[in-house]
Amino acid sequence: MTATRAGQRRSRPGSIRSWVQRGGLSALVLILPLVLVFGLFSWIPILRAGIMSFQITNLISDPIWVGVDNFSRVLTDPLLLTAVRNTFYFTLLALVFGYPIPLLLAACMNELRRGKGLYSVLAYLPVVVPPVATILLWRIFYDAGPNGVLNTALGWFGLGPWPWIQSPAGAMPSLVLVATWSAAGATVIIYLAAMAGIRSELYDAADVDGASIRQKIWHVMLPQLRYVLLVTLILQLIGTFQVFVEPFLLTNGGPANSTVTILLLIYRYAFGTGGGGDFGAATALSLMLAATLAVLSLVYLRATRSWSSS
Repeated sequence: MTATRAGQRRSRPGSIRSWVQRGGLSALVLILPLVLVFGLFSWIPILRAGIMSFQITNLISDPIWVGVDNFSRVLTDPLLLTAVRNTFYFTLLALVFGYPIPLLLAACMNELRRGKGLYSVLAYLPVVVPPVATILLWRIFYDAGPNGVLNTALGWFGLGPWPWIQSPAGAMPSLVLVATWSAAGATVIIYLAAMAGIRSELYDAADVDGASIRQKIWHVMLPQLRYVLLVTLILQLIGTFQVFVEPFLLTNGGPANSTVTILLLIYRYAFGTGGGGDFGAATALSLMLAATLAVLSLVYLRATRSWSSS
């Protein structure tokens, strides 16, 4: 009886000994390096950025604690409203034009009986091109002269030449075109993988009912892809709000600040000539952007919870 009670005490659920016997200690040892690496390269920089947002510092001299003055200075910067407006404009254009294009390409490629692998490689190829090479390529395309690549193509139809990135009105749509060309391939592959998981019986039933391709896409494919569509939409929202490479390398925020985005403004605070070295203001704006994206993500997930789980 005593030995039985002792065994029950040893195996009592919730005890440390029981946790060790179930492999908890081994799991902790295996996951500890990952937690340490994640904390070292993710959480510690985030905490450091939170502290820097309340300081005036150039990362060399001793920091000066200024409280919320960095946030006040950023909010009163006249260029902030321009950067926010340009970022929203870029996001809107990217959603209207850049979001449906990968889905349409994936839907067309999914209907192919031959060469699907080749077209998948061609669609994904722009993703692996280095950003600097991409920008150099599109600089040639966007040459405002009549001999530029795109203007030459427009000249075949009696149009142009168009100033493209040299025009405040055309600079942002031009950047959206570059960003869509560079990133659409990855989303196409995601959609193709999701479409491969749709049961063929659903398409067979639609064929029996005499459904057209448009009806099969609308009534069969899109409902089956709704969760993937929701995920790619929120990822695109977050990605477009953080656009930096295209305006930095292609236009540097010009012309006339028409392509200055929030991340480019953060860069100018920290490293830009004239206003560079203000890491406190840069981290303050970074935290405000992160908080805004977190709130938008929560609102989006809550608003689409019932539709995505139905």
